Amino acid sequence: MLDFYNPPKALLASATKEGVELGGVKSILCIDGNHNFYNIGNIFTELSWAEFYKEEGLQDQIDTFTTKEFKSVRDDPGALVNTIVDNLDNIINTRRLFYGIADFEVDAFLNRNCVIPGLKLDYEIINRLMEAHKNTRDKNLFPEISKDERGIKKIKMEFQGNNKKHLHIYGSTLEDISERLRLAKGFATGIVCTSEGAANLYIMSDNIVFKEDEYAEIYIDQDNIDVIDMGIQRELLFPISWFRIDIGIRSLETLELWEEIKDTPKLVKALENYDKYITSLVFKKFKLIASGEQIGRDLEADFYTMTPQERRKALKDMADAIKILTKKYKE
Repeated sequence: MLDFYNPPKALLASATKEGVELGGVKSILCIDGNHNFYNIGNIFTELSWAEFYKEEGLQDQIDTFTTKEFKSVRDDPGALVNTIVDNLDNIINTRRLFYGIADFEVDAFLNRNCVIPGLKLDYEIINRLMEAHKNTRDKNLFPEISKDERGIKKIKMEFQGNNKKHLHIYGSTLEDISERLRLAKGFATGIVCTSEGAANLYIMSDNIVFKEDEYAEIYIDQDNIDVIDMGIQRELLFPISWFRIDIGIRSLETLELWEEIKDTPKLVKALENYDKYITSLVFKKFKLIASGEQIGRDLEADFYTMTPQERRKALKDMADAIKILTKKYKE
């Protein structure tokens, strides 16, 4: 189970028998060496309170909307650049890694349509999601919020699905994770459900890869969709919101203003600094491996299960990588 610090408000959208919070949040996420997640900046926040009719038979239909919060830098090039630059600096200073950009959309499943592009769900499942969300808000079954010793809010979080390793990246050190995350690209979508007080992110589809020249078709996790449906019917899972997570530094390219801001000198410099930072972590990992020191249980265990031929090739690849990184540092 992971800790998620400063979770986006859409992930904790409140609801009662009288009404629900509706809206969405686009957030910048980072991760530490212990796989804990941090919401360090919001690009867009829009939350409204939707009040239900009080008349008999209309209690699930919305009567009025009241805007509770609206903040956005996604349409302001200067503010967007400042937000990205400040967060990249913060990540480097706190020795964390840029994880990606996350969208959380809460619609209480009232529109009877799946909000995830390219994913089709049966109307029966959508209807069950809507009914289950009613149960969630009636019984106040939202993720339990706690605070750390500094008073920072956090919740427990876990990824679920056949490809959960694409979001819960393996590695026992920051260096391990940085190697995987450095070239990661693609996105995953799904539904956030509460179970035993934690936020479970059930992955319904993804096309995430971890190589620069690799591309993947969108994978639909029908098994996980069936698990969600069964869990809801048995009242073990309680749906909250939809999510989409674009992973890796290239997730910035999904921003609407990316083409307009990508050559901004301030942003270019910040991205160069971050690239040097994450490259240094990968360099450290390969250097320690080449010198025989331990760094990361997962990689070491994998290495010693290889055949002698595979180990020789792995060491050669590491040596080649060190040469490339060394040359990059001298440039």
